[in-house]
Amino acid sequence: MADDASTSDARDRDVAGRPKNARPRDSLGRPLPRGAENAMVEEELPADPERLLDIGIEHFNARRFFQAHETWETAWHPSPADERDFWQGLTQVAVGFTHYQRGNPKGSVTLLQRGARKIAKYGEVYRGVPVAALAACWPEVAGQTAYFGRESSRPDGASPME
Repeated sequence: MADDASTSDARDRDVAGRPKNARPRDSLGRPLPRGAENAMVEEELPADPERLLDIGIEHFNARRFFQAHETWETAWHPSPADERDFWQGLTQVAVGFTHYQRGNPKGSVTLLQRGARKIAKYGEVYRGVPVAALAACWPEVAGQTAYFGRESSRPDGASPME
């Protein structure tokens, strides 16, 4: 048993001290069997929220929604109380698009709606992010998601809006 404890203590951790996921993932962030080739490189993220916002935006705009969610989640947990809904909302919007890419319309709609409600509280633009416009787009995406259903899964990672 002592060996098990020492093994878990040696696990890689992120900047917040949380254990990193050692399991390989596909290009949409889905876990793969242990020993499979990892299609997603886990990046070392900074602690600076401004830099995390920029990195997350880069991922989001490149339609790497799972990576955007991982990046913004890193900023959300240690954020001050008055910014938690902003970070959590961005994270949930990214997860909503991740679910869309994975062909999960119910999860997509749920997370897009939840995230939109959180970020809408921050006015037109917050920290340079057009939160009002982002929050307003979820019904259109939800409509497409409901219309296309599971056939909407895009293994190429293309945007739900394409």
